[in-house]
Amino acid sequence: MISMTKTKTRRAILGLLVAAITTTAIGINVVAQRQRRPVRHPAVCGNPNVTCPTAFKFESYDLPFRMPQSAVIYDTDLFYAVILRSVASPADNCDNYLPEPDRLAAQILFPNNKVFTSRCAVPGQVSYSNTSAKAQFMAVYAGMSLAEANRMLASVKATGKFPGANIRRMRAMSLGDPRRWIAASVILYEGTFASVAVTAPPIVKATR
Repeated sequence: MISMTKTKTRRAILGLLVAAITTTAIGINVVAQRQRRPVRHPAVCGNPNVTCPTAFKFESYDLPFRMPQSAVIYDTDLFYAVILRSVASPADNCDNYLPEPDRLAAQILFPNNKVFTSRCAVPGQVSYSNTSAKAQFMAVYAGMSLAEANRMLASVKATGKFPGANIRRMRAMSLGDPRRWIAASVILYEGTFASVAVTAPPIVKATR
């Protein structure tokens, strides 16, 4: 009798172990499938003469990109830019950046490529990957390929105005409207923000 009880107990424990292992394997498989799912990144609008179809309100100094209405956090396709100038910007001071008149003067030199400047990375503003957290910069969009970037760099150097110009590959990123965050689920994919098209409720203005 005791032997039969021990056998039943062992079978019960074995059954629980098999169930646990199976559940874990299914969970791992689901996570792996989600990680293999392709991530969609919106395209940047590098030509300032063409209207950018986007639901996000960009500032004049931003590099705009195609951001849908429902998005909360987005980062773009990788692209190339030529860094024209940069200034030191301590972490506790967001007032030190390249002024708008400087950007407008540079934009005249490159009429078909957006000249953009960076600001402190805060909610509701655009920031850029692969750049220093201790500096703010002014750059000109240089295309999606290295060949395009090299041609733009040659054009920049030909002006003689930007001796320290250099090529940088980056993404533009936006944290979107902070009021939508409460409805957002942020998905991290391989260390970068994946393009998250979150179905967020519309922002309704309060009425009296």
